[in-house]
Amino acid sequence: MHGVTGKPPGAAGDTSGIAAPKMMLLMLVAMTGVAPISLYMLVPALPVLATTFDRDISVAQMTVSLYMVGIACSQIIMGPLSDRFGRRPVLLGGLGLMVAASAACIFAETLPQLIAARFLQALGGASGMVISRAIVRDLYSRDRIGSMISLVIAVMMIAQMLSPLTGGLLETAFGWRAIFYLMTAASLTITVAIAFMLPETRRERAAGSSFRRDVGNLVTSRAFIGYALCQVLASQIIFTFAGGGPYIVVTQMGRSSAEYGAWFATTGFAYLVGNLFCVRFAPRHSLERLIWFGLALQVGGSLLNLIWSLTGINQAPSILFGTQMIVMLANAFVMSNSVAGAISVRPEAAGTAAGAMGFLQQGVGALVSQFGAYLGGHSTTTLPLTSAIFVISLLCASTMLFIVPRRKTIVSEEMIEKVEEEEQGML
Repeated sequence: MHGVTGKPPGAAGDTSGIAAPKMMLLMLVAMTGVAPISLYMLVPALPVLATTFDRDISVAQMTVSLYMVGIACSQIIMGPLSDRFGRRPVLLGGLGLMVAASAACIFAETLPQLIAARFLQALGGASGMVISRAIVRDLYSRDRIGSMISLVIAVMMIAQMLSPLTGGLLETAFGWRAIFYLMTAASLTITVAIAFMLPETRRERAAGSSFRRDVGNLVTSRAFIGYALCQVLASQIIFTFAGGGPYIVVTQMGRSSAEYGAWFATTGFAYLVGNLFCVRFAPRHSLERLIWFGLALQVGGSLLNLIWSLTGINQAPSILFGTQMIVMLANAFVMSNSVAGAISVRPEAAGTAAGAMGFLQQGVGALVSQFGAYLGGHSTTTLPLTSAIFVISLLCASTMLFIVPRRKTIVSEEMIEKVEEEEQGML
């Protein structure tokens, strides 16, 4: 985990107290994962909540749907605040809100109270998702950001995959309130750890800097727009497939929901492997090269699935999901490195950039998942869904091709001298 600097250029205050690399990774994983893990941990208990409060399951589902709204709102709010007031105070404030809201969930007497507390829980907890990206940008060089984000995602996904199982076991053994006891304890532990071990990492703000100026600089930057669109479009492949997949497997293919869950887990595993490969290759390849590799593989995999649909081959889950695993492996390269490129355009506004991307990803994803469900539920073949994924893959590649400016490397005297010294050393 090389590449972390003891004091980022222009950082506010002394960062000599930056935690050791392994501890820093652990804190980044914890602050990134606390909100999504809390989201999935409650899912197995939804039928019990509906029965306990004597409400329809659709009302109980709001503890999840409004939680996702809270995540989206948090990112567009907490990101700019961290640029203005610093990473540390905003992160501590957000996680403190999550601790209080998690405790409120324990003592909720009605379902509306629980839903409101869950929204506040997401609003505070998701601050870690956006601010962790900004912290990575503060501490690491541009070409190391993608690998660090991939490493954080890879470790977090392992915990996230286990969270529904953990929630189900807790509910079965101790009741649904035990889930919130664990959430409260976990969020409190993370908050205390950050308070004692994470110093301020934000760069010094230039005179006259403001939220309006940060936004203006970002929306007028072709590089930011291109990288952000690339990341958001790549994420929509996941939402589209997740929305339409259940209808195709259960309704069209006549398989059980449990079998669908098992097949869908293979795409999550492929995404995890993709992030691990990204960590492995990032030190030796540029950010742009990794994105293009991912885009080529992503378009190729989605085209292959489209061909299987046209020929009727992928009417079996093994073909459909086997090919989609290629797309998801490539998707990891595209998403993590696109984020790295976007938040590196204006390092002083990394929080605002990360927040805008997170908000768009969640907001657009909510609509696209519904679109995917429509395609899967109103057709008799996989063709509409695979066509949509192929089109999104092409649009994703187009943002890099037509919007993101080409980076030009100018050979300097220093670079020539460095190469000559390396050649002499080798001789």
